[in-house]
Amino acid sequence: MSYVKYASRDFIATITIDRPEKRNALTAEILADMAAAWARFESSEDRVAVLTGAGPSFSAGMDVTASPAGAWTGIPNLGCPVSKPIVAAMSGACIGGAMLFAMMADIIVADETTRFIYPEGRIGQAGGVMAGMVSRLPYKIAMELMLVGDAMDARRAYEAGLVNRIVPAGQHLAVAQEYAAKIAANAPMVMRTLKQFALATLPKGPAEQLYPNLLVLDRVRESADAAEGLAASREKRAPVFRGK
Repeated sequence: MSYVKYASRDFIATITIDRPEKRNALTAEILADMAAAWARFESSEDRVAVLTGAGPSFSAGMDVTASPAGAWTGIPNLGCPVSKPIVAAMSGACIGGAMLFAMMADIIVADETTRFIYPEGRIGQAGGVMAGMVSRLPYKIAMELMLVGDAMDARRAYEAGLVNRIVPAGQHLAVAQEYAAKIAANAPMVMRTLKQFALATLPKGPAEQLYPNLLVLDRVRESADAAEGLAASREKRAPVFRGK
């Protein structure tokens, strides 16, 4: 069973984390499915994605009963490149690792119930990517979010510049779709170029720079050529590499 749903209509992809009984807590399976959804979006004719969570909460973050290794692999422009715009539609909880989706979204529509919480300091774990929030928010507000760990409500997030629009409870998805429709009607090459240039302009933290490079190294390490090189060494022969 996939907990990630992908729907396409009028050049808009709607990607939904669909595990409401667990407040859309993220597992390794969900993050792998998210990576597949982003790859599908990137290769499709869809021009903009709306990311949301089923039920009253966007996501409670990493599932502490099955904390996934390599959680960053399902995060756009961290574990998988996404050159097209992403509009996040959020409500309820956006906690911990789910904050990375907020960080990487281009536009956020949050309903009035939304709360952003980064509690990693309280549980003794951190991947380091959230440090990049200081290039998305004023430094002291980003540091308060990370170091104190208290909830930031939708109003404070809007005032700080993390959220584009606050809407009444339950209207977040409809309004996000309105944003997406406007973007989808624009010239796709212009939208992608502007996003590409914006991402190149945005400062990135050490972990944010590291993880995409780890993917490159993983592909080399897991390649057929790597296996061939080891086999050739064991068999004392010249390797035959195929660039795969």
